[in-house]
Amino acid sequence: MKIRPLIMADLPEIMTIECKACRFPWTIGNVRDSLNCGYVCFGIEISNKLIGYGILSVAAGESHVLNIVIDPDFQGQGYGTYLMRYLLYVAKRHGARIVFLEVRNSNKIAFQIYHRLGFNEIGIRKKYYPSEKGREDAIVLALELREEADFYYVDNQSVSDSDKNRIKC
Repeated sequence: MKIRPLIMADLPEIMTIECKACRFPWTIGNVRDSLNCGYVCFGIEISNKLIGYGILSVAAGESHVLNIVIDPDFQGQGYGTYLMRYLLYVAKRHGARIVFLEVRNSNKIAFQIYHRLGFNEIGIRKKYYPSEKGREDAIVLALELREEADFYYVDNQSVSDSDKNRIKC
C-alpha cells in the first residue's frame, strides 16, 4: 500500500472510483479544478492500482477535507482511515491548526470513523447535499490538530498489506 500525490493522468481512475462509490459523484471538472488550483491531492494505491483518493484545502491555519473516497471493493479494510490520517498529517505540516469537513447525515459509517479520529460535530448545513429525495443535511465536523504532526502519520507512506490491520479504527 502506498500514498502518493495525484496527477492529471489519474483522472480516469479517480472518476471510475468516484462514480462507483458515490450516488452523486463529483464531476471531472471538480476533480480537475482541485488538481489545478493547488489543493493537496493524494491517492492510495495497492500494487500500482489506485483504490482511493483525498482532496484537502489548506490556508490561514485551517484545512478542509473536500473529498475522500475509497473504491467500494476496498472499503471496510482500514484504507480510508489510513488515508485520512495521512491527510491530517499533511494538513498539520502545512500549518493547519484545525480541520473541517462535512459528512452526509445518512453516512453513519464515515461519521463513526471521523468520530474515532477525534472529530467533533460543530453544526449542520441544511440541504447541503443532493439526494434521491431532493436535498440532504450535512453534519459539519472539526478536529483541532495536535502539536506533533507525526501523531497522525502511520508510517513512511507505505505499509505492507499484512500490516494494514494495525491501522484499522
